[in-house]
Amino acid sequence: MSSYVLITGANGEIGRAVARAFAAEGATLALTDLNPAALESFAAELPTEAHVFRHDVANGEETAELARQLTERFGALDTVITSAGLYEHLPFATLKPGDWARGIAINLDGVYLTLQAVLPLIRDGGSIINIASMAGHRGSADHAPYASAKGGVLALTRSLAQELGPRIRVNAISPGLIDTRMMQSLAPDRVQKAIEGLPLRRLGRVEEVASVAVFLAGPGASYISGEAIQVNGGLYMA
Repeated sequence: MSSYVLITGANGEIGRAVARAFAAEGATLALTDLNPAALESFAAELPTEAHVFRHDVANGEETAELARQLTERFGALDTVITSAGLYEHLPFATLKPGDWARGIAINLDGVYLTLQAVLPLIRDGGSIINIASMAGHRGSADHAPYASAKGGVLALTRSLAQELGPRIRVNAISPGLIDTRMMQSLAPDRVQKAIEGLPLRRLGRVEEVASVAVFLAGPGASYISGEAIQVNGGLYMA
């Protein structure tokens, strides 16, 4: 895969898995995160060219500067993957306005700001892939800002698929229960109960999310746009 790929939130577990998957295909990567120092050693280990950028997705000025640097470094992009996100336990009864604003700013506004800034760089035939969530389809108790923002990401995905086609395809991936540090931090009995509710009877792996991203960016998905691909082991079927 001779292409230029931007991945935001690349220091997250899903973001890193996506980076590894595209690196294995030979893509040149632009990896962004709030803490670029944490990404440098990871990028150095990848079997392809990878450049690291500081990027606060909720900051419009930083996002505009990122677009300027990408234009200078790469000139164009083939695939953009928005993976930056914030998942917080916030019961609605005690939810503060700042909590709500923070969740929306990072999980939804950050997607809007990033995509609008880099849109001029995306080549004809390019692809946008937004990492959404099962929570955006079915809601999530005690995570209202996150679920609401991810629902917005799904609507934005469909809107952009209509607006940017036929030049650019736009899709989303909606992970379900994935084996990450967040899941590992939960009580074992709670995790086991969740697994028992899954038709596949196991948690997903970050690599299983990443492989879908590679597929959506490739020629095998050339007639797929406006879709949200569920990666949830059958827990939620739309």
